[in-house]
Amino acid sequence: MAEPSLFARFVALVGGAAVAIRHSGEGPKSPAYGTEPAIPMPKPQGSIPTLKMPTAKGWEGDHKPTPAPGLKVNAFAKGLVHPRNVHVLPNGDVLVAESMGEGGKPRTLFDHAMHATLKRARASGQSPNRVTLLRDADGDGVAEERHALIENVRQPFGMVLLGDTLYVGASDAVLAYPYEARATKITTAGKKLMDLVPGGHWTRNLIASKDGTRLYVAVGSQSNIGDAGMAAEENRACIHELDLTTGKSRIFAGGLRNPVGMAWEPSTDVLWTVVNERDGLGDETPPDYLTSVVDGGFYGWPYCYWDRVVDDRVPQDNAKVASALQPDYALGGHTASLGLCWLPQGTLPGFSAGMAIGQHGSWNRSKLSGYKLAFVEFQDGKPVGMPRDILRDFLSPDEEYSYGRPVGVALAKDGAVLMADDVGDVIWRVTGA
Repeated sequence: MAEPSLFARFVALVGGAAVAIRHSGEGPKSPAYGTEPAIPMPKPQGSIPTLKMPTAKGWEGDHKPTPAPGLKVNAFAKGLVHPRNVHVLPNGDVLVAESMGEGGKPRTLFDHAMHATLKRARASGQSPNRVTLLRDADGDGVAEERHALIENVRQPFGMVLLGDTLYVGASDAVLAYPYEARATKITTAGKKLMDLVPGGHWTRNLIASKDGTRLYVAVGSQSNIGDAGMAAEENRACIHELDLTTGKSRIFAGGLRNPVGMAWEPSTDVLWTVVNERDGLGDETPPDYLTSVVDGGFYGWPYCYWDRVVDDRVPQDNAKVASALQPDYALGGHTASLGLCWLPQGTLPGFSAGMAIGQHGSWNRSKLSGYKLAFVEFQDGKPVGMPRDILRDFLSPDEEYSYGRPVGVALAKDGAVLMADDVGDVIWRVTGA
C-alpha cells in the first residue's frame, strides 16, 4: 500500500484530534443491542465527527481469529484481493466477489481525513472487479483450485445461481451470465437486467425468492442523511424486487439506509436484512440493526430511526415518520453489520438456529465496535437474547491494527460456515472442533 501524502496525514491527524477532544472525560456507554436496546440521546458531532479506524495489517504466519469454545477455524483460501462476499454453488464450488469502494472526490477537510483513513484501513482503493471460483476437489476444507470466473465487472457483490443463469449485483447494474456446471471461466458479457446508480454505499447484494422467479436487490443510500437532497436518493436506501419473468422492478421496502446482508428465515419464509444506520450522532446512536422486511414497509431513513426518533438534522416528512416501522433487533452502534446467513439447528456445536452476522467494524465512534463474526439466536421466527461471538480477535488489543474485517457469510455444502475477510484477504471456514 502506498504511503499517504503529507496532506492526507495531516487531515487524518485532524480527525484523530477531534476524537481526543470530543470524547475527553466521557465514561463508557451501554451498548445498544437486542430487542429493547437502551439507545442514548443523540449528541450531534457537527462538521468534524468522530473518526477512528485501525490500520490494516493482515494475518501473519499461522495467526488467525479466535473461535468460540467448541469450534475451530481454518483458512479455506488465502491470498485473495479484498474478498467481500461468498456464494456457494450446488456442486460445492465457492464464488467470491473481490471488490472495493472506489471513494469519491473529497470536497471538505473532513472528506480528506476520512478518505485518508479509509485507504489506511484498506476500505477504499482500486477495486479488483472480479468474481473468483474456489474449488475444494479433495474435500479437506481447503480450496486447492482458484479460477477467475468473471472479470471486469464493476464492484461485484451479490451473486445468485438459478438454473443455468448466474446473477451478479454490480454497483451499476444487475447482470445475468450463462453458467455451465463446473465451469471455471465465463467470457460472455453479462446481460443487463436492471440499471443501478453507482457511488455512495456501493454494495448491491442479491437473494432469490423461494420459487426462483424474483430477485431482491439491496441498494444503500448515496449519503449519510440525504445530504444532497432526496432527489439524489431516488431508488436508493431500499430493497428492490426484480421480476425475472417480466424484467420489471419495484421498491419492496424503503427507508433502509444501507441494507446489505439478506437471508430467509425458513419457518416463516420472511426476508431479513442487516442495515447500517446513520453517522454523526454518537457512539451508540442509532444502532445498526437486524430486521424482518415487510412488503411496502418503510424503516425511517433519513427522517427518523428506531422507534420513530426524529433526526433534527434532516428536513422532516411527518407522514413518513408516522409510517416508520421499528426494526426487530439492535446490533450496536456502527458495527457495520454487512453479512447475513441463516444457520440451521446443529450447524455449529453449542449454537442453536439463528443468524450469523459478519460485522465489518466501526469508524464513526470513539471505541471500536464490531470486527467479529456474531450470532443471534432465533426462536419462533424471531431473534432473542444477546449476540454471541463465533469468531473474534480481528483487532490488536490496543485497537491500532486490524488483522482482518468480516464481511459476507455463507453455508458451505459440507455444513461449514464460510466468511469473507477483506483485510486479511482470506475466506475463513468454521466447523466444530
